Amino acid sequence: MSTVYHYIIDKTKAGKKLFAVLIDPEKCIGERLTQLIQKADKAQPDFILVGGSQLTKSVEQTVIAIKALTNIPVVLFPGNAMQISDRCDAILLLSLLSGKNSEYIIDQHIKAAKRIKQSGVEVISTGYLLIDGGCRSAVEQVSGTLPLPADATDLITRTAIAGELLGCKLIYLEAGSGAKRPISGDTIKAVKRECHIPLIVGGGIVSTTQLTAAMDSGADLVVVGNHFETHPDDLAKFCRCVAEYNQKSRLH
Repeated sequence: MSTVYHYIIDKTKAGKKLFAVLIDPEKCIGERLTQLIQKADKAQPDFILVGGSQLTKSVEQTVIAIKALTNIPVVLFPGNAMQISDRCDAILLLSLLSGKNSEYIIDQHIKAAKRIKQSGVEVISTGYLLIDGGCRSAVEQVSGTLPLPADATDLITRTAIAGELLGCKLIYLEAGSGAKRPISGDTIKAVKRECHIPLIVGGGIVSTTQLTAAMDSGADLVVVGNHFETHPDDLAKFCRCVAEYNQKSRLH
């Protein structure tokens, strides 16, 4: 059976880069959601991620609405135990490895464990590292944790390695929604050099130049969300950038 995780593995083994759009169900609703998903259906990113750090309601209706408009796989990006739906294609089970708050390392997982298991939805364990993006992020506020310093490359790398050794299938470097600066190329390169599982990078990416820089540095899957809330027409340009990048890589 083809799964989201196997898709990611197959693409990365082939040297292909992936792209995902992140939807926050509290910010992207009604007609705004419909229009963005219609644009996504035309542009064809690899995934649509759904979730948000400050979300307190169910994501079920958002997932259903997205599924009615596109066949692009919907992957949950849950900020807490409430953000679970059996209508999605997969769940990134995030463990906030950069913080010291057990609530987001394991406690929320315990609360949701039975429900997730009973849902039958594919679960992808993901080591989640919050890195300083130049402003206080929603993740920082909700989790009550501090991000890892942007220049603490060795600490970030060791934390990512620990995640891999603990059995995480993916590592996610997050600068935070609306970050003033994305994850640096040096940090991405360092983590990619030491970890042998797919690397996700998100936060602060607002241009195709920054997108390309992340891919050049070693990001396997790049996530953009906040930017498309105000610039939905850029979605096609970002997807085209990834497609052209992959085409050039194939030719070389």
